[in-house]
Amino acid sequence: MAEALLKAKKLPNVEVKSAGVFAANGSSASTQATEALLEKGISHQHSSQVLDLELINWATHILTMGESHKQMVVAQSPRAIEKTFTLKEYVQGIKEDIADPFGGSLSIYRYTLEELNELIDKLGEKII
Repeated sequence: MAEALLKAKKLPNVEVKSAGVFAANGSSASTQATEALLEKGISHQHSSQVLDLELINWATHILTMGESHKQMVVAQSPRAIEKTFTLKEYVQGIKEDIADPFGGSLSIYRYTLEELNELIDKLGEKII
């Protein structure tokens, strides 16, 4: 959902790629994620990919949803420590995870989408 929101905002000079530390290559977004995005007028064709060294090296910034994800990125590539942050850490300067809606109801996905939307709006203000 974060990737879809970032792409929908069309921030200048920002290219977005989504990858997961627990993802399986080629999976589509959950029905709940797709529905929550469609309610916001965002249509997004998602195909998951596993985070790998090529993506880590490609990125100028790596923003994770939680601290455990951040630690897994850094464990995979210790040099990435300088460019890896949780989204809340980068935007708000706080150490707090974004709740993972995986397996939850549509209302939980809506809640997470709203949280992401607010953070990504602030991210857009910070990087422009």
